[in-house]
Amino acid sequence: MENPGYTDTPTLPQCGYRVHDPDRPHPEPVDPGGALATGEPPSDATVLFDGNAMAEWEHEDGRDVEWHVEADYAEVAPGTGNVRTERVFGDCQLHLEWASPPATTDDGQGRGNSGVFLMDRYEIQVLDNYDNPTYADGYAGAVYGQSPPLVNASRPPGEWQCFDIVWNGPHFREERVERPAVVTVFHNGVLVQHRTTLLGETVHRAVAQYENHPTEAPLALQDHGDRVRFRNIWVRPL
Repeated sequence: MENPGYTDTPTLPQCGYRVHDPDRPHPEPVDPGGALATGEPPSDATVLFDGNAMAEWEHEDGRDVEWHVEADYAEVAPGTGNVRTERVFGDCQLHLEWASPPATTDDGQGRGNSGVFLMDRYEIQVLDNYDNPTYADGYAGAVYGQSPPLVNASRPPGEWQCFDIVWNGPHFREERVERPAVVTVFHNGVLVQHRTTLLGETVHRAVAQYENHPTEAPLALQDHGDRVRFRNIWVRPL
């Protein structure tokens, strides 16, 4: 099968591969082990969604959230747009759990696609990658368009998965980047990004660049047209 990806995109400076390069080595699949363990958030955490209501969230234009809240999860309502927190955060530890739709005929980037945006502009990819290849820098746990995950720790579609993210945002001095953003990500308890340095803000089919922005900004979840579910979201400012 032909590798998915693009051959007409610019070359990334840190690795020599194109953005979304079909020839970039894919992360090897690993079994993340036993069932997902859920529990109470740490005592100093800010709970952003506990399964009851999305009171901490709003749509990007400020209107009330239109995503579906059922049982203990919130589900993307396709076409309504991304949601983001009303509070703003800088450096932080973020925990969230997510599940892709249990059945779909789509593949590649069309299967269980969503994303977690740090500071409303830096994306950690959410995707159903269980027996579903895509371009390497678009796998679940990727810094989208920049850094593939170290391994593919995906569970089967419909099963709950989790991200634990440690985020250090960029520092600017006037218009110059004094310190780029750095992120560490665990996917289902497996390390998939180890102090990865970001090239800039998330873009599609282009090389990322930084633009000066405040040291704190909302966290956001993406509506990419798939009914991805989220639960147990909490954050600890660092």
